[in-house]
Amino acid sequence: MKLADIVQRGWVAVGTGDFDALVKDYMEGMTFIMPGQVDILEGRQEFRSALDGLGSILPPGFEITELRHIEGENEVVSIVEWKSDKITASQLSVLFKFESEKIYEERWFIDTEQWKSAF
Repeated sequence: MKLADIVQRGWVAVGTGDFDALVKDYMEGMTFIMPGQVDILEGRQEFRSALDGLGSILPPGFEITELRHIEGENEVVSIVEWKSDKITASQLSVLFKFESEKIYEERWFIDTEQWKSAF
C-alpha cells in the first residue's frame, strides 16, 4: 500500500469521526505536534483521547476544501486547503513520518497567528 493511501484513509476517518480506525495506522509511541509546535501529544492513547475533543481544537466552521498528498521516502505531506467561519480561504500542511506502514510522527505547519484569529 502506498503511504499516501494510508494518510488519505486517515483523513477520511477524521471526516467520518471514526477515530478508532484512524489510530490503527499510528505506532504506539507516536508523537503529534499541533499548530504552534508547542502542544505535543506523546503516544497513541493520548492522541486518541485528544481526538474526542477535536471540535474544540479546530476553529468554528472548519472545513477542508481541498486535499493533496506528496509522498517521499518514508513520509507524506498533506497540503490542506481550508476555511472557517472567520477565514475565507487558507492553507496548512501536515507532515506524516512513517516506519514501515505505521505513522510515528504527525506535525502540523500553519500560520499560527491566522489560526488563533480563526477562533
